[in-house]
Amino acid sequence: MAQTVRSAEHRGPLRGVAYKWVALSNTTLGVLMASINATIVMISLPMIFRGIDVNPMAPGQTGMLLWVLMGYQLATTILLVTFGRISDGYGRVRLYNLGFVIFTLGSILASLTWGRGAAGEIQLIAFRMIQGIGGAFLFANSAAILTDAFPPDQRGLALGINQIAGTVGSIAGLVLGGVLAAVNWRWVFLVSVPIGLAGTVWAYVALREIGERKPQPLDLWGNVTFAAGLTAILVALTEGLMPYGGASMGWGNPLIRAGLAAGVLLLALFVWIEGRVPHPMFRLDLFRNRAFAAGNVSGFLASLARGGLQFMLIIWLQGVWLPLHGVPFDQTPLRAGIDTIPMMLGFVLAGPLSGALSDRHGARLFATGGMLLSALGFWLLTTLPADFSYPLFAFYIFLMGVGMGLFASPNSSSIMNAVPPEHRGVASGMRSTFQNAGQMMSMAVFFTIVISGLSVHLPAAMAEGLRPLHLAGPLVAQMAGIPPLAAIFSAILGYNPLGMLLPAALLGALPQEVARTLLSERFFAHLVAPPFLTSLRAAFAISIGLSLVAAVASLLRGERYVWEEAGSGEPAPLAGATPAAEPLGGEQGAP
Repeated sequence: MAQTVRSAEHRGPLRGVAYKWVALSNTTLGVLMASINATIVMISLPMIFRGIDVNPMAPGQTGMLLWVLMGYQLATTILLVTFGRISDGYGRVRLYNLGFVIFTLGSILASLTWGRGAAGEIQLIAFRMIQGIGGAFLFANSAAILTDAFPPDQRGLALGINQIAGTVGSIAGLVLGGVLAAVNWRWVFLVSVPIGLAGTVWAYVALREIGERKPQPLDLWGNVTFAAGLTAILVALTEGLMPYGGASMGWGNPLIRAGLAAGVLLLALFVWIEGRVPHPMFRLDLFRNRAFAAGNVSGFLASLARGGLQFMLIIWLQGVWLPLHGVPFDQTPLRAGIDTIPMMLGFVLAGPLSGALSDRHGARLFATGGMLLSALGFWLLTTLPADFSYPLFAFYIFLMGVGMGLFASPNSSSIMNAVPPEHRGVASGMRSTFQNAGQMMSMAVFFTIVISGLSVHLPAAMAEGLRPLHLAGPLVAQMAGIPPLAAIFSAILGYNPLGMLLPAALLGALPQEVARTLLSERFFAHLVAPPFLTSLRAAFAISIGLSLVAAVASLLRGERYVWEEAGSGEPAPLAGATPAAEPLGGEQGAP
């Protein structure tokens, strides 16, 4: 029978005022570092590929490009629950420290990438996945460490500040990547090394195990089926974004359909296994707790609604709005990152405030209001033209940032407050898994809608736009047939899509005035704007619906509920809280 281990420090002075702020500052540093690295390569990819002698727009490079971008998040998402479960048994701080070490090692290896061409790309993807493994340890344990360190009436504030680091990091990564890559692409990865080393030493010296540990046997088949099922689904979703045969996307590929089906079957088998093994990796009985279940459902739906938003805004800015204003394509990546800062500011302002208020008044009002405000923000974005007024755009994405901040902190604290102390690691991993999986699926959904819409409408828009140039019919057909996905990635990488995708011989044979018109910043942006905006509005309409459903799920979480540790070590509800849960696995939880 598993035995609960309570560290000596658990009853000591470390649970006082000083230690909780040490825990908050260190975990915030870890989350900030991991979040920066989730997006830092997005802006710096042209310089990185140039450094390893790769033309990212060459045939066959789309897949490699996607994996450099998404391999990090894939590795993190797959491992979150496993690492959270292991941490509950062997120490959250111990494995959190290990995350710093692994992340730093991955950063060093990525900065030293020695291969050239395809070999260099494969190395970079592998090293990014090592970073992702370290990130999984950090994300899986940070919320649990904070929940252990802070009293119930301050957890919302602590988790809010911690989550701000995640949002600030994801946007700061865009800007930081562009600045560092301009100096040397290796600095994009080296910048994490001193932070990782400092965080490793600091965590080892300052953090202590103050939570309960309950070592249990490893749920081997649960781990295998969960990892294999989630990997199959996420890989299929990623590969489905790439062209297949004559289609612009790969959803018709039998292998992708088989991968999705296999992933669903494996996850169904995983659920069946978890309901029968004595020591499950994924604590399904936690979902009997209404606050935990509603928080995770609303969190997953929220991530699904807005996970691809930042990427779509970057594409809108880089591919349409900035070129329409005469900004050269090679300057658009950094400018686009800067132009999305208002969304970060909204989150920074709302996150800690809503977290602190939810500590006193419960999460339901703030989390539900945040999702309603997010739905309003998505609707407001659908009213904008392609060539919008930036102050209005900035205000709309600021509102969306406020909505995200209102939701994220109270929702996380509601989830973490609802579980027994010995399950906080796995609960944190489950929460992060739902969030990360929702983000990756959201990107696949957004991309599918946008690229599918462009595939249908872009050729006609290109042909209509080229007609005034009086070009030959076959030439117009060739130019109108450029792959939409390649055009989008070209803009993301800071290249003129027509300059990169049209043969140099073709451009050289055109009259200089015609070639100059084709390669101007405004020409392609003007042509792609109407079909892109139509598709983007359809994606935003889906996000509005998901946000409203998430608001309903959040509303159903019940009144404020905290599973607090009594002096005897037995879990008991917080005095004055209204129960929102049933007993978990026979333990005392709520009346």
